[in-house]
Amino acid sequence: MSETGRRIAITGANGFVGRAVSRALLTRGIAVTGLVRRDAQCEPGVDARAINSLDALAPDAFAGCDAAIHLAARVHVMADAKSQARAVLDAYRATNVDGTLAAADAARRAGVTRFVLMSSIKALGERDPGRPFTEDDERDPPDAYGVSKAEAEVKLLEFGSRTGLEIAVVRPPLVYGPGVRANFLAMMRAIARGLPLPLGAIDARRSLVSVDNLASATIECALNPVAAGRLFHVTDGYDPGVAELARKLGEHLGKPARLVPVPAGLLRGIASLTGKTAQIDRLTGSLRVDSQRIRDALGWQAPQSLDEGLAATAAWFRNSQS
Repeated sequence: MSETGRRIAITGANGFVGRAVSRALLTRGIAVTGLVRRDAQCEPGVDARAINSLDALAPDAFAGCDAAIHLAARVHVMADAKSQARAVLDAYRATNVDGTLAAADAARRAGVTRFVLMSSIKALGERDPGRPFTEDDERDPPDAYGVSKAEAEVKLLEFGSRTGLEIAVVRPPLVYGPGVRANFLAMMRAIARGLPLPLGAIDARRSLVSVDNLASATIECALNPVAAGRLFHVTDGYDPGVAELARKLGEHLGKPARLVPVPAGLLRGIASLTGKTAQIDRLTGSLRVDSQRIRDALGWQAPQSLDEGLAATAAWFRNSQS
């Protein structure tokens, strides 16, 4: 079937990644069905179909679709006090494991042949083991979200083996790009305002992937026959240091980053007193990801370099502030 005759369903099509995947598919002439909550805004041209919950999905939600890209997930950090730990994990599992399997089963019954899961590098861990993570590393998730993603990967691949539904799993590290939120946006705001950042002495390296690169790789996993039954890491292909990333962002924002060389040990000490240990650990620890498998197996190449992705993100940020 030619690309122009295809239709792909996207759960969570209204989200940051979902919009990028939708745009990329529509540009290629592939029709998009967006499975989203009622009143959610999708990209123009997406056939939005309202759903109430993943576990209540009926096969007709996927009617006419050849493949499905599953982006919908519980991603926000919930209160995780020890007294609530079990409830937190159960909440993540309900959406990210049970909901994923329910969506896959509904897609299979509708005649969908390929189901792509958007997972996370957190299924492996928060820090790399002194070298870039590979797809063959043992899963060792650091929190409830990571546990739920790791379990979803395992159970979904088992489901595919049992039922014949072709499964592909995509594991990105930090995703950035126009429309980014959370810590990446906070860093850009701080740099744009000329605020000093205590990152000058941090040499930890972090893998990143632009949202457009992630969209491109995800679509490749939905279309390429070789992707069936496999798991792939996706990155920009270059792992900047934390201080280097801040400097690059400053260059693209036209505001040189003001980096103060605070030793990592001192930062961690301050963090332990202020309750920010997790955030500082993410800044001071390396998290490198090997993405050679998708390049070798599928012939995929990132359409954007890191600098191109950062330039597009900075341009969006500047326009959003005007």
